[in-house]
Amino acid sequence: MAKRDFYDVLGVPRGSSAEDLKKAYRSKAKELHPDRNSDNPNAEAQFKEVNEAYEVLKDADKKAAYDRYGHAAFEGGMGGGRGGHPGAGGGADFGSAFSDVFEDLFGDFMGGRGGGGGRSRAQRGSDLRYNLRISLEEAFKGIQKTINVPTSTACEVCRGTGAEGGAEPTTCPTCSGMGKVRAQQGFFTVERTCPTCNGMGQIIKNPCRACGGQGRVEKERALSVNIPAGVETGTRIRLAGEGEAGLRGGPSGDLYIFIEVREHALFQRDGVHLFCRVPVSMTTAAIGGEVEVPTIDGGRSRVKVPAGAQSGKQLRLRAKGMPALRGGGIGDMLIELAVETPVNLTARQKELLREFEKLSEENNPEGSSFFSKVKGFWDSMKS
Repeated sequence: MAKRDFYDVLGVPRGSSAEDLKKAYRSKAKELHPDRNSDNPNAEAQFKEVNEAYEVLKDADKKAAYDRYGHAAFEGGMGGGRGGHPGAGGGADFGSAFSDVFEDLFGDFMGGRGGGGGRSRAQRGSDLRYNLRISLEEAFKGIQKTINVPTSTACEVCRGTGAEGGAEPTTCPTCSGMGKVRAQQGFFTVERTCPTCNGMGQIIKNPCRACGGQGRVEKERALSVNIPAGVETGTRIRLAGEGEAGLRGGPSGDLYIFIEVREHALFQRDGVHLFCRVPVSMTTAAIGGEVEVPTIDGGRSRVKVPAGAQSGKQLRLRAKGMPALRGGGIGDMLIELAVETPVNLTARQKELLREFEKLSEENNPEGSSFFSKVKGFWDSMKS
């Protein structure tokens, strides 16, 4: 029986790209796999035919020969194959084509492809997080702080190699440096992490006694951190390469410092603006005057209180707030007045206040307006 054209077997036109060939093969292989076609006695033969076709067409040299001479390219030694079988050229077998597609489908779950010389023995260290609490004054000025970070650092005894005396690791004899081993199970090629080197591709014959072959040890490091002016709670500062040391000489991870600004006894912050609640006497609020208020830079400012000021009135001090992070100006400070009612009055003070109240019936516009509305409400309820 004459062999079918390989392009017809895969269901693609001549001139198809390598990617199109792979897609077609993958589809046919899934469709015709014997395990999925137990009721089809021809499934195994068809599946082998698909593999044979793809084995030829995926190889650029074999494909060129096939396009020119057809099946004759692999008969009588013309194509360099063994035994006149296109799938035998170069020592490849029928399962190798499906192995390529299997690796394409599942390679990421098996630890990556194995054709690039195996996994490097060195692994990057983990990133670390450090929570740093600072005062509002420190956030205003910016500061340089020294922090102690518990982390893994490169072993000084083996210089990070993990081997006694700093010797270089040797290639794993089980996986030949690939970091994984393959096992043929029927038509499938299954990959798994090499049990000897745990996927590293290399082994250490004489592990360093100081670090146990890890190439790093646990210790506490002192780091100097520059905190810029204007930072807020949640600001993140990245220190590249200051995280956990890499495994067996790998690069270090990064250190991320998360800022938390403590609450202040006098100021409340809203972005670049500050709020300060300042009590004023009833007399000052009534006739006006001045109050002295603190500023975040440690200075003092005198604020003029207008006559008749009520509780909650806000006064603004320009450019007395927080600096914007990385430039962008300075915020304002808002002074909120809190009119204070005197307590523990003497008899004479009470007498004077009663006299003052009699003389002030027309000096309370807000109270007069309120009670006028109350009277109107009660009258409407009666009617």
